[in-house]
Amino acid sequence: MSGHPMWIDTHCHLDAPEFATSLPTIIQAAAEKNVKAILLPAVKMADCAHIRELAHQYSQEIPGLVYTLGIHPLYTNQAQEGDIETLEKRIVESISDPRFVGVGEIGLDYFIEDLDPHKQEFFFNAQLDLAQKYQLPVILHVRRSQDAILKVLRRRSIPSGIAHAFNGSFQQAEQFIELGFKLGFGGAATYERALQIRRLLKELPLDSMVTETDSPDIPPAWLRGEGIAFNEPAFLPRIAKELALVRGVSDAEFASAIWGNAMQVLPRWSALCAGIPQLLSLNLAS
Repeated sequence: MSGHPMWIDTHCHLDAPEFATSLPTIIQAAAEKNVKAILLPAVKMADCAHIRELAHQYSQEIPGLVYTLGIHPLYTNQAQEGDIETLEKRIVESISDPRFVGVGEIGLDYFIEDLDPHKQEFFFNAQLDLAQKYQLPVILHVRRSQDAILKVLRRRSIPSGIAHAFNGSFQQAEQFIELGFKLGFGGAATYERALQIRRLLKELPLDSMVTETDSPDIPPAWLRGEGIAFNEPAFLPRIAKELALVRGVSDAEFASAIWGNAMQVLPRWSALCAGIPQLLSLNLAS
């Protein structure tokens, strides 16, 4: 992998309105940067069919393009209890789809004040129940809610997952890792003032982390000076190289480790990528 590292974006909202008029260009730019795998998490039930369509529509350009299904905590105020039954139906329908890899984006958000905490908790618990029932990994939204989420996870048997955009303490990080989770790092770590995130990058085991953009959100530091409106998956390699620099490892070593970490924590993703000749040959060459 020393010549051309394969990059992986474990959290990217390709269905966002910001990309609506330019998605083919966005996808092509990522492909040209050797971003070989992208995870597209759903945020509300109305989007599930579209999410699945996108994962298949652009699979030639991004061979490791996959999706998860779930209800994001920021959308729980508009969600109905019947959405859980609908979600279960969508999960059952998607089990046979190799590009479906788990449940997400789900979790709790204690940063946005006008979200009903009880409604958030209902939908989070109900979706974790589905993940446990079907033994699927979960993509977690953990903004200012790490301890509450850890408490809920300890009462269940969730096989694995990713704590997306992790910004908790070292002790919280260790607890997520003990429960079988990887931690998502992206644009936030490119800011020199992000001392806590950078400390985690330096001190946590390399096998505990994955890379992400959260496009179109969490733009890296350099975008502010370039007048670029939003983040996109083509920026992932530069973000990852900055993370590798903070970590103190080579780009190639970092890329290889991150790829393996993501595949370990999302087995259906690993099975898909193992069946794609161009990805398999690149892995064998690394």
